[in-house]
Amino acid sequence: MADKRMFSKQITRSDAFLDMPRSSRLLYYDLNLDADDDGFVDKYKSIIRLTGATDDDFKLLIAKGFILPFDSGIVVIKHWKIHNYIRKDTYNETPYKEQKELLELDENNAYRLAV
Repeated sequence: MADKRMFSKQITRSDAFLDMPRSSRLLYYDLNLDADDDGFVDKYKSIIRLTGATDDDFKLLIAKGFILPFDSGIVVIKHWKIHNYIRKDTYNETPYKEQKELLELDENNAYRLAV
């Protein structure tokens, strides 16, 4: 069965997203493609190299609130649950349970760090 990843136009057509450089947007798309079923990515440095992006592109995604970093080096796609609905029968929970416990969903179904 093919892996399906979707992108919400609510996010990818927003002014905040489109105001970023093309390299930052490409990095965001590739981070999404490599994320697990909960939106976590454990190899963002490889994806930066793969896309030709820079550390500044990565920092911009953090600053603009498109990804949330953890001290462990794991990142999560903030709007993952807006982009993707994964059926329960195909869902595989992230192995990054410790980081997942630090998150909550806001009223728009976007991740945020729990306070």
